[in-house]
Amino acid sequence: MATLATFIRDTSARRNTRPTRPGHTESMADRYSAARAEADPYRLRGMPADDIYFYSKKIDNSRIVRQADPEARGECWSAVGAAGVVLMLLASIIAPHVGSVLAGYKLEALKQERQTLLDQKRDLEVKEAGLLSPERLNDLARVRSLATPGSDQVIHLDTQAVEGSFARIENPAPSPLSAR
Repeated sequence: MATLATFIRDTSARRNTRPTRPGHTESMADRYSAARAEADPYRLRGMPADDIYFYSKKIDNSRIVRQADPEARGECWSAVGAAGVVLMLLASIIAPHVGSVLAGYKLEALKQERQTLLDQKRDLEVKEAGLLSPERLNDLARVRSLATPGSDQVIHLDTQAVEGSFARIENPAPSPLSAR
């Protein structure tokens, strides 16, 4: 396919050529200088290889039938087998590392959970100590109008446990609270 510059150059060169008379011989140099004198000074030079034309020919391969290669099937299966072996080797190399990384993540999560539980335990112990403090209990007793028990109202448990029982009462006498 020709470029536009070639087409314009060719047509202008044809227009600038003068027909020769039958008896008149004109040298090539005369023709070239005459064409050059009459040529447009603003015309562009031609591009390199402007006179080369490429044509494309439509090729119809619809009638061609592919022949089966008996060796290709074996080569294909051997390539698939080799790829499977390589994949298994890579998996066996990578799997322990991935397992250790995942175990590390789980270990860190358990450490954080342990620390959270220890913090909660410490907070609960502080809260329990505040609730069981003697000052708070005395304040609650005063608000509810409770009195200190008398010596006859206190029952002491034996420090030595008898087999089969958890505690033994020293003073089995009925207390004045049960008499009321």
